[in-house]
Amino acid sequence: MARSELQARRLESVRAWTSFVERGDDAVDVVRPEILTSWTRSEAAIAPDVTQAPLADEAETAASWQGSPLQTAVERVEAELRRTAEDGDLVIAVTDAQTRILWTYGGRVMRRKAETVNFVPGGRWDDESVGTNALDLANRTGAPEMVFSAEHYASIVHNWVCWAAPVHDPVTGAKLGVIDLSTSWDRTHPIGLATARVMARLIETAMPLSHQYAVLDQLDEASEPGLVMRLLGTAETWLDGQRLLLNRRQTEVLALLAMHPEGLSLEHLHALVYGDQAVTTSTLKAEVSHLRSALGGQLASRPYRLTMPVSTDVDLVLTLLRRGRVAAAVDAYGGDLLPGTNSPALAELAELVAVAVREALLADPDPDAVLRYGELAPYDTEVVEVCLNRLPHGHPAVPLLKGRLAAAER
Repeated sequence: MARSELQARRLESVRAWTSFVERGDDAVDVVRPEILTSWTRSEAAIAPDVTQAPLADEAETAASWQGSPLQTAVERVEAELRRTAEDGDLVIAVTDAQTRILWTYGGRVMRRKAETVNFVPGGRWDDESVGTNALDLANRTGAPEMVFSAEHYASIVHNWVCWAAPVHDPVTGAKLGVIDLSTSWDRTHPIGLATARVMARLIETAMPLSHQYAVLDQLDEASEPGLVMRLLGTAETWLDGQRLLLNRRQTEVLALLAMHPEGLSLEHLHALVYGDQAVTTSTLKAEVSHLRSALGGQLASRPYRLTMPVSTDVDLVLTLLRRGRVAAAVDAYGGDLLPGTNSPALAELAELVAVAVREALLADPDPDAVLRYGELAPYDTEVVEVCLNRLPHGHPAVPLLKGRLAAAER
């Protein structure tokens, strides 16, 4: 964007801010609705001439950061974050879910500017503490946000432009905080928002498995609280470490509820379980009633929804594949999902999981994983051939893979 355009845009934002702050006009036709809403929230909490963000307790902030999944992820990609900040003379900040800054790094000029307004670890950047800003907006909306010049409520950052994107736990979806990129308004660039989004994905990719899934990595039925289901290659269900004795249809109903934590109406569940089969809803209600009894009442109605923690090997395999941990996904993959199921939804899910595992191996044919997969799919010679073609002569896995190939071709 040409400097003259940026100057015009900045002037427009200053006029709208002045109209709102000094004359009480709502500026509804000038600024975005989310900015106006935040201005209103800010006006009720702070003065527009606030000089710096308030600081949270230093020891508490350090304790929240040390050993956290966010710290682990940021440290893994810190070189890339630092390079981005230095190349663009940006200050980059990572916050917690309350928009408290936990980590920053800045280029030479922006670092000094950031320090003067407490854009530093411990700085509280929710809009009720320091006024409208991109960190708070991204945290509230769950989407990447930009705040330019006087769109900030506090005049101390009217010379800034900020781009922020939320950071989530890639496994659980839990909101962890945001990453923000800030610089001076005259360095505004259309790629800023996309860069914030990329940096957020970079951190999420580097995130360690959450505690819940670190336990699930072994799928320890004996100690894992809540419902644990093995559905791949076998059908076994535990509740708080106790094995549940369920028939085939009850297992299918329970599996579908596990895959839909938001809940399912009676009609939707019936369609997923039976498809076009001529089965009455009263039959399904009877199965659900038995399940509710077996689960100690932890199955809500309207919609049908499980009310305890749920872990499945299907979620584990798909999560590992999303994270690029192909060998671990194959280890967790026990075979086809409920072979022979008559549920159209589960048959579709079974195909999705099987194809996802196979395609991941074709893209990344780890020899140990291919040998393990060969035990589950002994006639899938293409995966073995792709692996053999990528291995150097003399690799210790070559004879085993050739043996697997010969056995399949007999």
